[in-house]
Amino acid sequence: MSDSAPTPTKLAALEAILRAHAPLLIAYSGGVDSACLLAFARQTLGDRVHGVIADSPSLPRQALADALALAREIGAPVDVIETGEMKNPDYASNPLNRCYFCKAELFAHMGAIARERGFVAIAYGENADDPLQFRPGLQAAREFSVLAPLRQAGLTKADVRALSRTLGLPTADAPAQPCLSSRIPHGTPVTREALAMVEAGEAHVRSLGFRVLRVRHIVKPDALRALVQVAPEEMGRLADVQPQLEAGLLAVGYGAVEIDPLGYRLV
Repeated sequence: MSDSAPTPTKLAALEAILRAHAPLLIAYSGGVDSACLLAFARQTLGDRVHGVIADSPSLPRQALADALALAREIGAPVDVIETGEMKNPDYASNPLNRCYFCKAELFAHMGAIARERGFVAIAYGENADDPLQFRPGLQAAREFSVLAPLRQAGLTKADVRALSRTLGLPTADAPAQPCLSSRIPHGTPVTREALAMVEAGEAHVRSLGFRVLRVRHIVKPDALRALVQVAPEEMGRLADVQPQLEAGLLAVGYGAVEIDPLGYRLV
């Protein structure tokens, strides 16, 4: 890709925000935004930055391992904390604002860590494009006074990807990877069993060579269905591997497998 780097004004603003709130505790997932924020903060603040990963059944084991490996590359210390949103009926019932309860759980933990260990502030990887979308987690960030340095400095998603390339991060062109709970339709309860099936199902589809994908967990009266979505540019390969794909998902525990003819698209 050839996105232009963020303007010097934006980068100066980002650096100033970080320096004004050091030592800083950063919510880190290993995704595009949080990895960029952690890496730039490490470059700017040195030892005065620390990351926190929220670990729960909605985080794939491979994603956790990859995030920790990337943090080691960045050179930033990261704590893994177990969060308990699954025990909250408001989260587990899977309402439209499910993400609010997840972020509130994380920020409550981070606030306690910050108070105990003397961090000035906590921050997360919201960018300047995020408020244009429906993101219930933004409400939790406001309630817990969590900083959003990327957004405050005016960095868009394209800016974040460009800065990530400048920083040499492997996440620069990585696809979005929201938590496993996002594969379960709102109103269908989020359970450990459902999340485990989605994780195993997506690992299987990924093992067949697909990069951008989702396995949607669809509960129907007749059968528990896996709705498979892959990026439109990857759909040409489906016919060649469909028997293996379906067999693997049936082995995971799904009673039926459906391929979305429109592929995976952001909605």
